[in-house]
Amino acid sequence: MSATNTYPVTTTGPIAWLQRAESWLDARGRGAWIAATVAAFIFVWPVGLALLAYMVFAGKFARGAKASAPRSVNVMASSGNQAFDAYKGDTLRRLQEEQDEFTAFLGRLREAKDKAEFDQFMADRGQTKDTEPSDKTA
Repeated sequence: MSATNTYPVTTTGPIAWLQRAESWLDARGRGAWIAATVAAFIFVWPVGLALLAYMVFAGKFARGAKASAPRSVNVMASSGNQAFDAYKGDTLRRLQEEQDEFTAFLGRLREAKDKAEFDQFMADRGQTKDTEPSDKTA
């Protein structure tokens, strides 16, 4: 067996141009891909549609989306510092109590408003009955 030299395949033509364009856009990030897609939609909409399909199926959006996705945080997880964990527990308990008190206050406020509106309705209703002319003749 003889050793064979492997040389990089150099392609010419439209394929090489597309590969260079893809590398150039990748080097500039997701913003460049979006700008190229918008420009393609403006000038030649079928090319823009094809570029958008390529971006979705090739995962050009997915790379940046994973890094910028909001991370869920477990509030009750231990930090490893007992003093801080005790402080955090007390603070969270106090905030929960304040939220419960505020919710109860809003409930009482709504009940008072409803009662005032109902009392106003009854007062207005009583006035309209008194001012209606009576058609009854004896």
